[in-house]
Amino acid sequence: MDLIRCEWCIGSEIERNYHDKEWGVPLFDDDKLFEFLVLDAFQAGLSWKTILLKRENFRSAFDNFDALRIANYDENKINELMTNSGIIRNKLKITSTILNAKLFLDVQAKYGKFSNYIWQFTNGKTIINHWKSKNEIPTTSIESDNMSKSLRSLGFKFVGSTICYAFMQASGMINDHEINCFRYNELIL
Repeated sequence: MDLIRCEWCIGSEIERNYHDKEWGVPLFDDDKLFEFLVLDAFQAGLSWKTILLKRENFRSAFDNFDALRIANYDENKINELMTNSGIIRNKLKITSTILNAKLFLDVQAKYGKFSNYIWQFTNGKTIINHWKSKNEIPTTSIESDNMSKSLRSLGFKFVGSTICYAFMQASGMINDHEINCFRYNELIL
């Protein structure tokens, strides 16, 4: 018997695998949270499938999303990234990733862990929604608005409310699996 999945992921195997194994799983690991912060910023204006197809290239190009290493990237590294056809070659997004890495480290220093800071926007718990179809799922929420405002006040770039909402979905801060999807109940138990 075929599993019922969210409508958005049925278009390709890479989307199904991501949906089945990662999307919506609550994350408290700072390294993975930083990875999603980077990937969601690069996704702005593009499809998530595009990012998933280039994810391993991003991982390699950005030193396995090591925030400390990225925070120390120089002009030579930026130029190297700009010639890397395996990633999205957008200089503004690349330089913003370097800035965001520095700010990410600042947040870790202040809060002990980035997850302590980021999960405050949902009071440390997953918000469980009850959507019947992908057409009901919003692109922003009060929580993503607040997250965006806070991150921008710290100087983060590419953290508008829509990007923050996608980040919250990916990192399990919001369960936006459709209610008939097999992952919906798995992630609320």
